[in-house]
Amino acid sequence: MTTPTTVEQMLAVARAAVTEVDPQQVSGMQRDGWLVLDVREADELSQGMIRGARHCSRGRLEMQLPQWLLDREQPLLLVCAQGLRSVLAAQTLQQLGYQQVCSLRGGMHAWQRAGLPQQLPATADNAGLSIAQQQRYARHLQLPQIAAAGQQRLLDSSVLVIGAGGLGSPAALYLAAAGVGRIGIVDDDRIELSNLQRQILHSTSMCGEMKTESARARLKQLNPEVQVDTHAVRLDEANVSTIITDAYDVVVDGSDNYATRYLVNRACVALDKPMVYAAVEGFVAQLAVFWPSAQADAPCYQCLFPQAGDRPSCSEAGVLGAVPGVAGVMQAIEAIKLCLRLPSVLTGKLLQINTLDTAFTLSGMRADANCEVCAGQRHSAARPHAARPHAARPHAARPRAERLR
Repeated sequence: MTTPTTVEQMLAVARAAVTEVDPQQVSGMQRDGWLVLDVREADELSQGMIRGARHCSRGRLEMQLPQWLLDREQPLLLVCAQGLRSVLAAQTLQQLGYQQVCSLRGGMHAWQRAGLPQQLPATADNAGLSIAQQQRYARHLQLPQIAAAGQQRLLDSSVLVIGAGGLGSPAALYLAAAGVGRIGIVDDDRIELSNLQRQILHSTSMCGEMKTESARARLKQLNPEVQVDTHAVRLDEANVSTIITDAYDVVVDGSDNYATRYLVNRACVALDKPMVYAAVEGFVAQLAVFWPSAQADAPCYQCLFPQAGDRPSCSEAGVLGAVPGVAGVMQAIEAIKLCLRLPSVLTGKLLQINTLDTAFTLSGMRADANCEVCAGQRHSAARPHAARPHAARPHAARPRAERLR
């Protein structure tokens, strides 16, 4: 017999000696006692494995397999990515005396195209995550601050977003993309054409529709795993505590008026929920996390703004459309850090952003000892997952709160 001199010739010889089977035959073979052996490299297994498969990489097959599989009569089905390495490996095992060796035609690519069930290799790096989740959140899994345990925590977390407007839109999108398992949206408005300059959850075709329904459709399109709750109501004293309940871990405030912010602040303090606040006007934005029980001297919204101001509305003063995008993304980041219980959240701090001058100012804030809302809710010791900055006195200039729509 002529010795093969090309890869194509080697494959042709191997295929003449090795039986190849289709993906649909595998489950029956497993029931009949066939052992599925995945011969891909270890870093390929994150794309998914056949359920019940064992792993032994092609490069170590001849040396390792005889050490743990002494029975040369054990039927073996070999699998690789495309069915090339497996057929060559099967031929090698035949030469080593293994009597029943087949190869999966088309490999894992064919298996996945057929939509057949898979599993992940059992490692500490992906415990509890499905194959789709590992792929979707792969960049999170590379971060030591998140990894698999943190991603699972996000999947188990819930965030209420108040307002599906300029702030709530980017916040909700990034919360859904990050895998926050449950997102609530509160808004009683319908979409107008003037909203679309900054409210990126919505589209022109959705004008006239409820913002909550538009938000639900967009978030589910982005991440079908996320549970989206919609509350197409205007918050008031009668419903605020019912909506902001123990069902939500964090509240993102994207409202556009003082009355709603004061209302949300009182409910969050009473229910001990962190409130991630932001407001914008023109080219500027500001951001803070209000959670009085999280650390000593941490203020609530009322501490910082004891009285409603007279700032002009967005329709009166205008706003650069990307500014609420920046602020809303920052709100999402703070909410994600809270869900992950990371220590560096903006509790007791105020971040002011001037995009016209590209300036970022971070100021410390102290609670008002006589605040009628939070004075009785503060703890002397910080929570383990709350920020612990040394609280400084408020910035000399009173931060500005304003409307956004």
